[in-house]
Amino acid sequence: MKRVKMVLAYDGTNYCGWQFQTNGITIEEMLNRTLTELLGEQTAVEGASRTDSGVHAEGNVAVFDTENRMPADKICFALNQRLPEDIRVLSSEEVAGDWHPRKQNCVKTYEYRILNRKVNMPTLRLYSHFCYFPLNVEKMRRAASYLVGEHDFKSFCTVRGQAEETVRTIYRADVIEEKDMITIRISGSGFLYNMVRIIAGTLMKVGMEVYPPEHVKEILRARNRQAAGPTAPARGLTLMGMKYETELRKKITGKNEDWDYQLIQTEIPAKKKAYIFINRCREEDFDRLLTRVTHQAVRNGARQVYVCDKEETDRIIPEKKYGHYTFRHGHDMLMMKKTLTPGQGEEWSDEWEEVYPWQVSVLCSLYNEIFYHVPNSATLTEDEIRQWLANSRWHLYFVKNQGQTIGFVMLIEKEQELEIDSLGILNEFRGRGLAKKMLRQVEAAAARYGIRTLSLGVSNSNTAAYSLYKAMGFSTEAVTSRWYVTEARFKEGER
Repeated sequence: MKRVKMVLAYDGTNYCGWQFQTNGITIEEMLNRTLTELLGEQTAVEGASRTDSGVHAEGNVAVFDTENRMPADKICFALNQRLPEDIRVLSSEEVAGDWHPRKQNCVKTYEYRILNRKVNMPTLRLYSHFCYFPLNVEKMRRAASYLVGEHDFKSFCTVRGQAEETVRTIYRADVIEEKDMITIRISGSGFLYNMVRIIAGTLMKVGMEVYPPEHVKEILRARNRQAAGPTAPARGLTLMGMKYETELRKKITGKNEDWDYQLIQTEIPAKKKAYIFINRCREEDFDRLLTRVTHQAVRNGARQVYVCDKEETDRIIPEKKYGHYTFRHGHDMLMMKKTLTPGQGEEWSDEWEEVYPWQVSVLCSLYNEIFYHVPNSATLTEDEIRQWLANSRWHLYFVKNQGQTIGFVMLIEKEQELEIDSLGILNEFRGRGLAKKMLRQVEAAAARYGIRTLSLGVSNSNTAAYSLYKAMGFSTEAVTSRWYVTEARFKEGER
């Protein structure tokens, strides 16, 4: 059994959309029928985008499974000989057995074409919407700019179910004018039912100067379909293509007037962990945001998702259902401080060596090895270490003992205090009192910089480190963040 991915183009004029219908022929039905005849086995395709009746495509994507031995890249040629002329398979290739076009991160691009002239052109009538009223393209561009970013697009969709999540991200929204053809080109993470056609209808209202461009912001805020313009006819819409993510993004940011969050995915590949910082969020949007972003992290491969609500520490309720997920309190991050007395600390040790640019990869490997299992530790990258080296008030040291590298220290020099950003010892050198020796050397470093206050952050679940700092005279000043965690469990290969 193999899975084959196809890229498809079609003229949707004569079809009742993509998905199988009882009242007329569809693209899905034509593909299933033709593939079954070609391969000699019952075949069913699964498409990425279920385009509506009359909507066209130049880059829709579908997959199917087959036991036929025909090479995957040859199937497109054999299939095109049997399909009607208004459907073409542009390419076919074998993909992993669990690859699904609707379960991968991708950027979808649609175009909506408007023929803006006094008299319609018959040869363009099936592939554009005719509008005889002169449109102000510049105002349409300004209006489209307000759609870019992550928003709740409830006003711009025909909601098919109350449970449907209506938040989407628009990466680009361009309005292009070429002679008398106006093209609205929109790229996004995904689109709701009728979303692009309602956007097109709304932008045409702006172009007719029924709405000012700024009214689009009010439509978004309304979250009500009645606030937006009409649904433009299907014939003007074409699905241009899908660009699938080949490498997991390290950070995803969602920010608008209603919420601000970051999803950190750096540790998903190695540790299956993701971290969400909710910097702010309207109360009425909070549960949906937490559910949505957690699900995104899990879909991207996370098995543990840690969340910090930086606005309110107790807004996440343990054991409450957030979609498929329940959270428990994971740990608190504590700020600890110590005030040094004059003369406190040992003499500066020659066994501390500054990190130089050519040693970046060595430190990166050392850091990530030491902190691999430490709660809430982040994976450090070589680029981040280079940023440290470029700052004269950030200090990096390799720590040695009898000539052997045993760990490292990362210090941040501030006006009134020296912050211990990270202090790590290789596992084989632990239990020998070397951590205490390193902390005394930090005190010596503070004396060199003329600083009398040390500070550091530590998780209260890292009991060994917390006990060490208390024993060395550090006291807890504040809880800087509270973290909750959920664990997703899947069968192998399932997302």
